[in-house]
Amino acid sequence: MVKVCISGYYGFKNFGDEAILKVLTEHLKDADVTVFSSDSQFTSDTYGVKSVKTFDLKNVVKTIQNTDILISGGGSLLQDVTSLKSLIYYSLIIALGLLFNKKVIIFAQGIGPINNKFAQIVVKNLLKQCSLVTVRDENSLKLLENWDIDAKLVCDPIYSLDVPCQEKTNAIGIQIRDFKTMNYNLLQKLAMLVSTKFSDKKVEIFSLQEAQDLELCRKFEKILLSVNPEIKTEIATDNIIERISKLEYLIAMRFHAILVALKSGVKTCAINYDIKVEKLAQDADLPLISMDAHENLEIIYNKLQNLNSDELLRFANSKSFDWTEFDELF
Repeated sequence: MVKVCISGYYGFKNFGDEAILKVLTEHLKDADVTVFSSDSQFTSDTYGVKSVKTFDLKNVVKTIQNTDILISGGGSLLQDVTSLKSLIYYSLIIALGLLFNKKVIIFAQGIGPINNKFAQIVVKNLLKQCSLVTVRDENSLKLLENWDIDAKLVCDPIYSLDVPCQEKTNAIGIQIRDFKTMNYNLLQKLAMLVSTKFSDKKVEIFSLQEAQDLELCRKFEKILLSVNPEIKTEIATDNIIERISKLEYLIAMRFHAILVALKSGVKTCAINYDIKVEKLAQDADLPLISMDAHENLEIIYNKLQNLNSDELLRFANSKSFDWTEFDELF
């Protein structure tokens, strides 16, 4: 049995990263998998794999020594905008894999920005030695092309996620996340939209990373109930995929929440906090609200109403993650 270790932003219970890990571990069900995780017990219990604490460096090194293949990703691990320390850590893991002469796969990552010049040199030299480099966006691909690194552009791994068809409930989902451009005006306008157009529906407010988003979700719930105390609300923090798949409508910020909704045929409106969300909305022809919510929400509502669930499913099913080169390394 092939031994594989996976390094990424795992165990922090961030919906997108955990969904990618779910796809990876399901695809590697015939391998002996160990995941580096901040919450190794959670990861082991959730995915049925071995797990080592992210910063238990003694066991991390031992695991890499005894593995056949090291997978780094997905997500945006190799960037220093969030933290230079995290970039150093993920680079160190890759370096250890190469040092011990293991096959190293960069899996569907977003590379950069990397502002530190020395870090650029380190990452560039590490990636040149990897067995396979796949990236999830055009900017990452262009950056690596400029570095003369052979990389392949792939779609998001979540397109490979099996989302079963569910009977729709009379519910609308609101998924928001804490972000530097989050503001009261957006929350107020969303509350007015839900109150005036969806007052007959249950409102499920999704927190996809409790440590960051739960407080914001509770704040939005209070605003919504102050606008209309009769609305039925619930804050959802678990069984996210199943819950989203049962919705009739979703208004969402996070890329992977929107993607799961598309794979379930849920009529979806995107909130444009990031270029990747804007591009997905444009590709799938979804209504899009800016962070200052200056749009005519009557027009947004009409477009949301007129979406066709079958067309959304067709769009999602037209995307296929290419595992060919990945599988060849096994």
